[in-house]
Amino acid sequence: MGASDSKLVFKQGIFKLSETKKIPANDSYWTGFWELPESTEDVFSLFSPVDIRRTRDTSLENLETLILAVTSRLFILRNHPSFPDAEIAPEKHALNCIRVLTRILPFIYEAENLEVWEDKFFWGARRKQTRKGQINKSEVLFDEAHPEDVSQETEREDGFEDARPLAEELIDTLIDLLFYADFTLPHNDRSKSKVSYSIWQSGVGCNTPMSSSKEIESNRTEVLRLLLTLSSKSMYMPAREYTLETLKYNPASWRVPYDHVVFKDPKQILVAYCLQLLLILLLYPVPDESHGAAAKNYFRHFLGRLHRPQDFQFLVDGMTRVLHQPLQATTSYLPGSQKSVKWAPEMIMLFWETLQCNKRFRSFIVDTDRGHDFVILILFYALEYRTDPAKQGVVRMCVFVLQTLSTEESFGRGLNKHFEGQDSVPAVIRLENFNGTYGDFLIISIHTLITASKGKLDAIYPALLAIINNIAAYLENLGSLACTKLLQLFISVSSPSFLLASETNHSLLTSLLESMNAIIEHQYSRNQKFVHAILKSRKRFEALRSFTLESGQEEIERLNQRRKEILDGAEPSNSPTRTARNSSLESIRSPQSARVPSLSNVPEEGGTFAIGDDDDSDDEEQELQPTPSQSSPSNHHSRTPSVSSSIDDAVPLQVRGMSEKARGKMPAGQTTFSRQNSTTSLSSHSAAALSISTGFTPSAQWIDSWLPSLPLHTILTLLASTPTSTPPRSLPPQIDPSPPRIHLFGWSPLSLGWYESLLWSFIFASEMVVQKGTVGVWNGTGIRLFKVEKDVARGPSLMKPMGAVDAVGSNLVQRIGSLGLRNGGTEAQAQAQGQRVQAGVRDV
Repeated sequence: MGASDSKLVFKQGIFKLSETKKIPANDSYWTGFWELPESTEDVFSLFSPVDIRRTRDTSLENLETLILAVTSRLFILRNHPSFPDAEIAPEKHALNCIRVLTRILPFIYEAENLEVWEDKFFWGARRKQTRKGQINKSEVLFDEAHPEDVSQETEREDGFEDARPLAEELIDTLIDLLFYADFTLPHNDRSKSKVSYSIWQSGVGCNTPMSSSKEIESNRTEVLRLLLTLSSKSMYMPAREYTLETLKYNPASWRVPYDHVVFKDPKQILVAYCLQLLLILLLYPVPDESHGAAAKNYFRHFLGRLHRPQDFQFLVDGMTRVLHQPLQATTSYLPGSQKSVKWAPEMIMLFWETLQCNKRFRSFIVDTDRGHDFVILILFYALEYRTDPAKQGVVRMCVFVLQTLSTEESFGRGLNKHFEGQDSVPAVIRLENFNGTYGDFLIISIHTLITASKGKLDAIYPALLAIINNIAAYLENLGSLACTKLLQLFISVSSPSFLLASETNHSLLTSLLESMNAIIEHQYSRNQKFVHAILKSRKRFEALRSFTLESGQEEIERLNQRRKEILDGAEPSNSPTRTARNSSLESIRSPQSARVPSLSNVPEEGGTFAIGDDDDSDDEEQELQPTPSQSSPSNHHSRTPSVSSSIDDAVPLQVRGMSEKARGKMPAGQTTFSRQNSTTSLSSHSAAALSISTGFTPSAQWIDSWLPSLPLHTILTLLASTPTSTPPRSLPPQIDPSPPRIHLFGWSPLSLGWYESLLWSFIFASEMVVQKGTVGVWNGTGIRLFKVEKDVARGPSLMKPMGAVDAVGSNLVQRIGSLGLRNGGTEAQAQAQGQRVQAGVRDV
């Protein structure tokens, strides 16, 4: 039978699946599902979503029999002593069973009405043939029924016995097939067993490389894809409710430029699946059914047990090799000639997971210059994606990685090293004429993320400021630019329009003031530029003491009026050009100490404050600058004045102000980065990330509830003891330094849901990239964990040409697929439109 004939017969068999009721289990018809398909594309293109849904909704008995048929065949092949023998136990049969299961499982998961059936079918008690029964009744594949009260004598008489749940046996079989000689492992004459749990690549725990081939790697990919599919039930639930192979991959090993434009890299697909399955296992929350000690995820446990420096170096080399690829791609002289892997976000997630569950690895990073490399890498991804709606989840994760690093004292002290080689970084993170430390660079980058993200990152403003807070006590010799950015952030978060916009915005002001206090109290003598900047901004800090609801609202109205006058083209009545003389005369008449500062004399957020400006002359100039939230997007980076966000933007909550002493008193069983049994944050500081801004009306009582507790004492004491703009050489004795405080984040069920949805959006997007066309596992299914938008079909392009051979092949597939028109519409046309993930718009 030719290839075209087998495709036609296979398609006709698919029609029969939904048209004929209750096809007998011992019918030879079922063998066609593992004998006829020639490739993965055959299964995915001919077994269309329309066919699967029609069978599921009208002939569930046949779908159930199909699953039992292909799983039974797979189990028999795995246990066959001659597998994979081309004549007796063909490899092709096992691969087709795997492909059919991969194809139909997502459509079972998407059907809410099948949840009870699915649980009973895959995880309930069942019976299967004994070895003797298979010999005596070779024509019977399995027992269709699931009787639960059958005696031992009956079992012996009818040739059936109790068996493990179907899903459990399937998973165990797939794991064995990942380590099966002549299938996913090379042939080994010395091994007595076909299954040998050998490590595929040299690295952690193994120094001996293993030979491989394209066929072996292709088989591994098929098995891993089915394991990922089995694990993907989460993708069909609303959000509310293998490392060595990965790290040994070197995408830069190809020698021919633009090779990745012409060819698909099967090795890259395999590595992506390995990394994704590893992350699924690491993130899996083990159900606690004992109601005693918390259940343990042993994948996380053993990752946390790694301790050898050579193992850590292997991990770091593999991670940085992958994460560096986009940087090299953006700085190459040949655009597009460097391979940029599509699963860099997954590698960032693996790095974060390793940081959280292995304290030795965390020390290995932060106690050396390796931490600097990862800071630059993480900042690159955060800044590169900061305005991309589909990448907001990646940006948030990058910020939390930096916050995790910042909780270590050695990390903060290491940031004082001079940042060399800044000219070699991509333009998106490069600072012209920069000559500062890593600490300067981090602060400036955080300022950019806050002010240039167009309000898309408001949910993680607390985390960004927490990073500054965690490192503030250790920063030395801050440069003028970093000091300027800190003061500009203070201007923004202390402006009336920002403070009065949300019930929790004042918590960001508190966090920033704590950071400034830490710099002054712990590194006063080594940060004279910063102290000088504080002194030059005297009026802004002193004005906060007398802030009231009336003065804030008057300031907002006054500036709105001035902006209106500017837009109308009229010169404001109290513009600098018209009031300069009056201002000078008033200054002469009224000494500075006699004037009571208020926010009416303080510029709004977005002012062009810079170190060295005269504080008496810049205020009025800055008042004419529109605030970021009110300026035109074409001229300024827009940012909403509120940091409140929808509860859909669930992110790890901030655990505020925990001192080193307090951390030392934490229970021994409670890890710093635990995700087990976490329910709520330990601080109201987290409310800034989860509050709902609609309908908030500020009141005088509300202001009185937080204004007196603002941490202004240190700065006001410094200002009171220093009447001039020249900072004293030593810290004033009236200031009593407080211990450095650590701002952590707490995992909650909501944030865990966000994290899991982020991972599955990575997996979905990665599958769309590496398996475009007919082999998208989750194409066209009803995913509910995150939002998926259909993209308009695009024709051939310079980067994706379609020649005559491609056209003929596509035409043949479409003609075969069009046989489904008898039941309404071709699915091939629907698939041709493709889909695009919007991971991060709201749900991720």
